[in-house]
Amino acid sequence: MSLPKIAYLTGEYPRASDTFIQREVAALRALGHEVETCSIRTTGAEHLVGPEQRAEHASTFKVLDACKSPLRLARAHLRWMRRPARYLRALKLAWQTAPKGIKGRAYNLIYFLEAGVLADQLANAGVQHLHNHIAKASCTVAMLTSELSDIPYSFTIHGPDIFFEPHHWRIDEKATRASFVACISDFCRSQLMSFAAQDHWDRFHIVHCGVAPARYAPAPHHGKELLFVGRLAAVKGMPVLLEALRDLSAGWHLTVIGDGPDRSALEAQAKDLPVDFVGYKSQAEVAEALAKTDLFVLPSFAEGVPVVLMEAMASGVPVIATQIAGIPELVRVGSGVLVPPGDSTALRHAIDTALADPDARRAMGQQGRAIVDADFNIAHEAARLSALFTGYHTGTPPKGKRP
Repeated sequence: MSLPKIAYLTGEYPRASDTFIQREVAALRALGHEVETCSIRTTGAEHLVGPEQRAEHASTFKVLDACKSPLRLARAHLRWMRRPARYLRALKLAWQTAPKGIKGRAYNLIYFLEAGVLADQLANAGVQHLHNHIAKASCTVAMLTSELSDIPYSFTIHGPDIFFEPHHWRIDEKATRASFVACISDFCRSQLMSFAAQDHWDRFHIVHCGVAPARYAPAPHHGKELLFVGRLAAVKGMPVLLEALRDLSAGWHLTVIGDGPDRSALEAQAKDLPVDFVGYKSQAEVAEALAKTDLFVLPSFAEGVPVVLMEAMASGVPVIATQIAGIPELVRVGSGVLVPPGDSTALRHAIDTALADPDARRAMGQQGRAIVDADFNIAHEAARLSALFTGYHTGTPPKGKRP
């Protein structure tokens, strides 16, 4: 059976914080799919931290850059105007699904212009299926691209922030028109089900984000080296972690990998603590840091299913995270510790208890690695996605929520 040629689209690709998309693309290519990568915006240099990001950046089609050429923009839309009924239907869809207000309408008309150029690019490349990650503005472009070109599309929905404004992003309409939706967890799928009509639920499948467990070396477990990896923004709960560490028993050290709008404030809060902020790092550098880590801590207020937790667990590192959203589907009893979000006292107690017992940490790490290998292995998850792409392309889609 021939595999359909796929295009991947997201708002900004590749980013240092979205390595899971890069792994997914690489795994699909390894299975034999030809995958074109597309990005609405051009990725900033701060995200090109490793050879994987630089290589993907060089070969990715940048939609906005292409739209800056008036000739390219006009030629693309003139192509689709030759089918006026379809063109007007797509334009009507852009208008009807726009957020309320003049600004919302204006943005959706911009997305329509972008969709015309992307549709032209994909048609010229012989793409047979378009897949989107994140399901926000770039998914609006994907939906309009599909309407213009008749190339079917699907998307992966993550959350949590999209579920804060589901009507703004019209996830109901996107789910209705998509060939299928890949949901990263049962929790995520249930949230989408609450906004979509019941007769579409059978097309909502669970496909986890994943990692390659073999890439990660076992961690030592004999010291007090702590690690946080993530975007330095309010949703990650870093102030709670720093508050919890302030009264922790001596001898620990925390490395913070990542960057974001709250970095300066967090550095000021941690100025008298043994905490090092080291910025974004490549996938290889994160793996090296995990190999030296005794405990991974992620105190988030809102998450999907964090890939960085999978990376830590694949390294045999015990994890402490918050009991929210899809995290309990990954961090199960015996593989880590879950605490209430925003509770620095509970977080401090969990960290103190874990650091005091290397044997318990080692046991948690072993169980965590086994969970990731069984249920969050990128090779297995990419095979599920491949089955969905191929099945829906041939009219014989896989059955069940976990194909």
